[in-house]
Amino acid sequence: MKFLGMLCISCLCFAAGSATARQHIPLEGTWQVKLDSANVGVQEKWYHQQFSQRIQLPGTLDDAGLGRSNNLSADKLVKDVLINLIRKHTYIGVAWYAREILIPKDWKDKDISLYLERVIWNTRVWIDGQEAGVQESLSVPHRFELSALAKPGRHRLVIRIDNSKQYDMTHLNMAHAYTDGTQIIWNGVIGKMELMAKDKINIATLQTYPRLKDKSVNVIATLQNGLKQSKKGILQLQVIGKDKRIVANRSIPVNLAAGDTRQEINIPLGKDALLWDEFNSNLYVLKAQLTISGTSFKDASSTTFGLREITNQGSTLQVNGRRVFLRGTLECNIFPLTGHPPMDKKGWVKVFGTAKAYGLNHLRFHSWCPPKAAFEVADSLGFYLQVELPLWSLKTGEDKNTNRFIEEEAQRISSEYGNHPSFCLWSLGNELQGDFSWLAQLLQKLKMKDKRHLYTTTTFTFQKDHGRWPEPGDDYFITQYTKKGWVRGQGIFNTYAPNFSTDYTKAIDSLPVPSITHEIGQYSVYPNLKEVPKYTGVLEPVNFKAISKDLQRKNMLSLAGQFTLASGKFSASLYKEEIERALKTKGLSGFQLLDLHDFPGQGTALVGILDAFWDSKGLVSPAEHRMYTAAIVPLIRFSKAAYTNAEIFEADAEVANFSNKALQQVTPLWTVKNDKGETLFSGALAAKDIPLGNGIGLGKINFSLKDIKKATHLIVELQLKGTVSKNKWSIWVYPEQPGTAPKDMVFATSLSQALKHLNEGRKVLLNPDTTHINGVQGRFAPVFWSPVHFPNQPGTMGLLCDPAHPALADFPTDFYSNWQWWDLITASKTMILDSVPAVDPIVRIIDNFYKNRKMANIVEARVGKGQLIICSMDITTNLEKRPAARQLRYSLEQYMGSNKFNPAVTLSTGDLEQLIKE
Repeated sequence: MKFLGMLCISCLCFAAGSATARQHIPLEGTWQVKLDSANVGVQEKWYHQQFSQRIQLPGTLDDAGLGRSNNLSADKLVKDVLINLIRKHTYIGVAWYAREILIPKDWKDKDISLYLERVIWNTRVWIDGQEAGVQESLSVPHRFELSALAKPGRHRLVIRIDNSKQYDMTHLNMAHAYTDGTQIIWNGVIGKMELMAKDKINIATLQTYPRLKDKSVNVIATLQNGLKQSKKGILQLQVIGKDKRIVANRSIPVNLAAGDTRQEINIPLGKDALLWDEFNSNLYVLKAQLTISGTSFKDASSTTFGLREITNQGSTLQVNGRRVFLRGTLECNIFPLTGHPPMDKKGWVKVFGTAKAYGLNHLRFHSWCPPKAAFEVADSLGFYLQVELPLWSLKTGEDKNTNRFIEEEAQRISSEYGNHPSFCLWSLGNELQGDFSWLAQLLQKLKMKDKRHLYTTTTFTFQKDHGRWPEPGDDYFITQYTKKGWVRGQGIFNTYAPNFSTDYTKAIDSLPVPSITHEIGQYSVYPNLKEVPKYTGVLEPVNFKAISKDLQRKNMLSLAGQFTLASGKFSASLYKEEIERALKTKGLSGFQLLDLHDFPGQGTALVGILDAFWDSKGLVSPAEHRMYTAAIVPLIRFSKAAYTNAEIFEADAEVANFSNKALQQVTPLWTVKNDKGETLFSGALAAKDIPLGNGIGLGKINFSLKDIKKATHLIVELQLKGTVSKNKWSIWVYPEQPGTAPKDMVFATSLSQALKHLNEGRKVLLNPDTTHINGVQGRFAPVFWSPVHFPNQPGTMGLLCDPAHPALADFPTDFYSNWQWWDLITASKTMILDSVPAVDPIVRIIDNFYKNRKMANIVEARVGKGQLIICSMDITTNLEKRPAARQLRYSLEQYMGSNKFNPAVTLSTGDLEQLIKE
């Protein structure tokens, strides 16, 4: 028999500090592989066969280019193309992997096991044609006991992996532990693969339970005696702290009957023991060594832990007795190069390091559990993690087999990852619906077994009579709204005029447990087509390519970069207000963004200010983002964005301090600057102590706007003197009496009226009633989540303009939507220009990428003998109460009265009739 990749004894490595304790043989390298799409391999005894194809493991079939090739074309903008990134090769079913192994002579009489760090979903193993067992998990390593079959010498190891859906625990395959929407449903093995040998009497598990009240740790060691007779031995425990200093030593005599023995030991860490949290990520290493009297048996094991306690007293979250505010985002198993999570620390340093740079301290793992490396990096950086079972179901609790799997998976997760101090929060799944009594029972089982975490029944739910108030067993509560109101802007931003004094205190009043806002944001950003070259792995950005081709057909490809930047900066400003409303809400315990980075599944939901690779799109710098996401955030409450110079600007200054200490006698400084950077107003508020918490008043800011004679964009900045903590906001000030229109132009509100004056060679500003415009109803906030996933929503993504255009000379604006446009946009109807000659709009509206229509709110053209501007935003009615509308009208009129008004494109009466109906 030809041997493939024979492993030799020189591959052995030994556990630190014990040359005879545990030995490991790595299994990475070349394996044989054969696909079993018809699932006949067991019947035909493939475990006795040789396979001709080769594959590198760890790895996946996608990596090897095995499976059905993608045949989707980027030529059409259809749902199948835009639904998500496309696998270059797809295979769901059974695959067989095989290689030869050599068991060393000194492994005789050892316990030998096979370790596969992560697999989807069901694994069976054979040694020389004899089956060694079955494992199933989406969250923890698959381990197989091989002692009875793997005697010293050569053997054939065969692994059968079935990645098809084993249980109905995910609605439309959307749970991120099992999905092609973000992670792909790969087949193979990722992470560590190895054989391990240890003595017949060994340390099976080590669990650590920190005790903050007496600064100690409870250690529960499960000791395994594989012999038939009882044995005595010594269990030595050593705790190692910072700088490799030995903190504690314990030596415990043990009596080990055959089978498993549970040993519980409390180890004091000393009065100076170091705590773990986001500010001080102090870790301890627990080393255990077991020696057996009268034998050469010796085993060693180790784990890390942190002295950390998370509690929920007073309906707020505390870590180590100090209130904490979760500034979080989601991690939905989004790794576009591999289609699976990183299994090494390097990949997770990118994730957590970037999140930390942008001011966050929390990640929610949406409907999946990350691998060991993620927990290790989070531990080292002080990140608070929410882990979820691989469950996103609308019929939870209905199927007994699914229930069994979920219950067992929960126990596996607890045992595998429970020692990590970063593992703070645990949810049973995402937006669950079904049998809440079954969920309640599972929750209680987990809470009774493992009190190191706080638990919640579901991360929000849409089920009737649930979701608006915590379930009875919840330790904390995640929601979009309560029975008292919304707690996120998606339910507010399109309905109510901008008011920056708003928070959600009333909505969370009387909640019995800490509350966290669910998936705030979800503001779609136009695809960044420059990302396409980054997709060098197993996934093809057919969606991006299709959008690019569609724009090219419509002669708009040159605008793609501007679409991304304008929609992205607009989205970032909405995220800022979402976050600040949360920070102003007394009693709230945090928010979870959806998302800091893009979600390429569920219809290409590009809702992040970062791309799917955790790289910047150039929208907001980390320093700018930390202004409103750091541990200390200055805030102001003010009533609106648009003012006249007859008003006084008034704001209440406050601060959210969720750092690790109170601040002593800090002086708040405020300044107001214009776009040139000139300081127009400034002041200092009274110095004061700033305790931990939010809603801490700093004083009032006010200044008269009477000296501002011209429309001006102002930036209000608040800083805590002597610290890096500062924040800023925009307001717009317009003259109370902007002036009169030039005499050589006409303002019209109907097409017939406009045509009459145009035929006379006049300049006409046409502002039809929106009911007469053929177009799309104006909506301030951009597309929610994805126009493909939710196709029936009003679907635009903000405006795009040139602030230097002379038509906007008296209407200061960014090139993207901002708060001063709210009244104008919500009182508008967007014109669709596809049927008229190419016009370069003064104010363009960015359509969603599923339609890519040419859209605008302000266009200019020659018509007949005259010159025309059409504004599809209401600049006619109630102008005395609408300063932004009044000022925009004035700016357009002044432009039309100048020699700069010289439209380049000619439209016919028929063209206008395509846009406006009488």
